[in-house]
Amino acid sequence: MRHYLDHAATTPMRPAAREAWLAASEEGGNPSSLHASGRRARARLEDARERIAASLGAHPTEVIFTSGATEANNLAIKGGVWASMDAHPERRRLVTTQVEHHAALDPARWLAAGHQVSVAELAVDTTGLLAADVLALELAEHSSRTALVSVQWANNEVGTVQPIADVVALAADAGVAVHSDAAQAVAYEAVDFGKSGLTTMAVSAHKVGGPVGVGALLARRDAKLTPLVHGGGQGRKVRSGTLDVPGAAAFAVAVEEAVAMREAERSRLAALARLLIDGVGAACATAVLSGAEPGAAWPPSAVGLESRSPHIVHFSFPGANADSLLYGLDSRGIDASQGSACTAGVVQASHVLLAMGRSEADATSTLRFSLGWTSTEADVDAVVAAIPEALERAMR
Repeated sequence: MRHYLDHAATTPMRPAAREAWLAASEEGGNPSSLHASGRRARARLEDARERIAASLGAHPTEVIFTSGATEANNLAIKGGVWASMDAHPERRRLVTTQVEHHAALDPARWLAAGHQVSVAELAVDTTGLLAADVLALELAEHSSRTALVSVQWANNEVGTVQPIADVVALAADAGVAVHSDAAQAVAYEAVDFGKSGLTTMAVSAHKVGGPVGVGALLARRDAKLTPLVHGGGQGRKVRSGTLDVPGAAAFAVAVEEAVAMREAERSRLAALARLLIDGVGAACATAVLSGAEPGAAWPPSAVGLESRSPHIVHFSFPGANADSLLYGLDSRGIDASQGSACTAGVVQASHVLLAMGRSEADATSTLRFSLGWTSTEADVDAVVAAIPEALERAMR
């Protein structure tokens, strides 16, 4: 029996989403075609768009389908900065953090490397949290030159939840647009695009129980974006390409179900995370939990909200070889990861942990356990039982 604890990489498709995909895939038709089959495909696509918008607090015209959050982040960051530079040549500065997912951090660094854009990667504290005063100081000094602020909603490695409301408020005072990668947040945080004040937001189907290969960029109707790919302009004339109707239909069902279950799942997964943290801590006294302690609150501006997502539990195991530890757990039927799946197979220290002030040795001796809709107490028990032996074999 396998125990799957890698939901932050991808979560299994929900049965209802799979059924929606199969039903839509049985019908042909390009949604841009004018014949009957095309019109049926278009109707199914627009139904999916409306349902996703309703679940995420957006207007249907604000939902631009993409191949996933990576493409959505690239379109928002590159397209947003370029559009700003076209309108205001002096605004060529991008502000982000040191702990972003590579899908957002690498586009920023690409712009900085050879596209006349300056990038500020703001420091975070030891839990991975961006302090509001750090952003306030940056904007006070450079607001007239800043095109965009990009801050991930929930971190994919350690689960830290950023104070998005504070980020948006500070940026609004400076007249600067804000983008957020919300791929890890949708299923567990109170994500409401309209109320958030964000200009753009990236989401992905396979993080909420939909299929791989489809996602969306939510973009306010007044958002200015320069296209990255030119063609038919099917996505509000800023994203070209024939749209994936079955993928969109399944995405809509998955996000509806995830949002409907959000509060119950937060409580359920928080309880499982607590068992996992206590169990691993008892099995390995040297294990170090990354990020904020469960239940830790944000600063006073967001009293009552927690600064970590309930579905991610990340540990450093000082002195352990993370690859050996991972393989040891794998041989016991446990699926976990060292960090972001997007950098799997690349032996390097976690840029997130390094930004949090951890040593390179600690940043290469890590495991991430991430929970989701299929997770059970039996999965947690399996990890706790397997850790001692796996750790003994993994010690350097």
